[in-house]
Amino acid sequence: MLTRVEWRVSLRLVGTVLKWLWVPLALPLGLALYDGTALLPFLVPTVGTVAVGAALERLTDEDSLGEREAFLMVSATWLAVSVVGAVPFVVAGAGTLANPVNALFESMSGITTTGATVVVDFGAHARAVLLWRAVLQWMGGLGILVLATAILSQLSVGGAQLMETESQTRDVNKLTPKISQTAGLLGRLYLGLTALQVAVLYGLHLGGLAPAMTLYDAVAHAFTTISTAGFSPRPESVAAFSPAVQWAVVPFMVVGATNFFLVYFVVTGSLDRLYENEEFRFYVGLLLLFAAGVAGILFADGGPPAGVEEVARHSLFQVVSIVTTTGYASTNFDLWSSGAKHLLFVCMFVGGMAGSTTCSIKTLRWLVVLKAFRRDLFTASNPRAVRPVRLSGSVVEEETIRDIYAYTLVSLLFFIAATVFVAVDASRGALSITEFEAMGAAASTFFNVGPAFGIAGPFASYEPFSVPAKLLMTFLMWVGRIEIIPVLVLLTPAFWRS
Repeated sequence: MLTRVEWRVSLRLVGTVLKWLWVPLALPLGLALYDGTALLPFLVPTVGTVAVGAALERLTDEDSLGEREAFLMVSATWLAVSVVGAVPFVVAGAGTLANPVNALFESMSGITTTGATVVVDFGAHARAVLLWRAVLQWMGGLGILVLATAILSQLSVGGAQLMETESQTRDVNKLTPKISQTAGLLGRLYLGLTALQVAVLYGLHLGGLAPAMTLYDAVAHAFTTISTAGFSPRPESVAAFSPAVQWAVVPFMVVGATNFFLVYFVVTGSLDRLYENEEFRFYVGLLLLFAAGVAGILFADGGPPAGVEEVARHSLFQVVSIVTTTGYASTNFDLWSSGAKHLLFVCMFVGGMAGSTTCSIKTLRWLVVLKAFRRDLFTASNPRAVRPVRLSGSVVEEETIRDIYAYTLVSLLFFIAATVFVAVDASRGALSITEFEAMGAAASTFFNVGPAFGIAGPFASYEPFSVPAKLLMTFLMWVGRIEIIPVLVLLTPAFWRS
């Protein structure tokens, strides 16, 4: 079983994260002070998380992070932060978020950058509370970058170690003591991209191209775009703004779902990295392919009355939003034809690049699966041939391919099981949803996409689902965000006995 030292090291690191949560909490606290709204929702968790975090840090002076401690720390950190993140919603006591189950759902959706919401009346919540939703997602996006590059890639979670090959980042992908250096590099880049988007969005407002885009909206949407998260302080999401804003958001969603070390190399002048990176070419190709498919279906259905520009904009925007798991909506795509909606549903299973803020299965894994399948077809008719799978010129180890196959299979099994639960629970509770809507809700929460279809559509809410269904979806968001394996490892008796 876990030794006392391993327990204490894991909890000490969780405590360090909790202790520093006062920094993001200071942002909505400052806005509440400026607006003259209640301060208590942010003062309570600030005091509480600093106290608990400091107490956990006192457990041990040991800070070396082994694999066993890493699995526990990763799972516990995301869970602990989501619990703390729910406190402001409950203490504020307004709207649907006053319910503790709803508050936990919303907080988990925020920190896992999912974007699924139970908010029904946005006007019932203070700007500071809505900003806290955005801050949670921005914090979750940065957290998953550090997690993926510094920890998961070293634990061989579902082939995550391939990110080193694809982005040539072996010098920074280490466990402690390199985590601080990795976090610093990613943090500066992440903050810079966020500031750039704020400037672009508010610049459109100052230029008269986005009358509804206030500075508050620009900050909130920048926080939730770079993190590929999708919470908006507006009930209409990005559809509340002009076409210029929608076009401007697209490239930031694309960048948010691009390997951040690849982005770093490009920013520092190594543009050839984009072409050399096979996963990036595959990722962009899928975006264009799916966007063309949706546009073709919309044109075949007659298309929106405004014509080509509107069809192209909504098709590209929604495909990029769903593939990158951002989950914004530029229009109510739930009103689209069955063909267009089913193609968007397929997009939920794709995800962006490894080493980004995106969720879902991710293009790196799909690329390896396709290459391995093509190799297997070839060797079936040429049994003596030796044909390794290569990625950007490097050979992928067979063990890694098996890891990826297993991860993809487990992901699909989770999705199927969740769909059955949601459908059965809805029928028992007299909630009228179709099988497709149950599939959409299950996929959207597990793959951290956000909006789905029907009652969980882009301009709707997950609030009508039962308490058991919302608790299951909260669990799905947690498991899906940290790549399944850390949670499954904790659920195995061998982890606690060995």
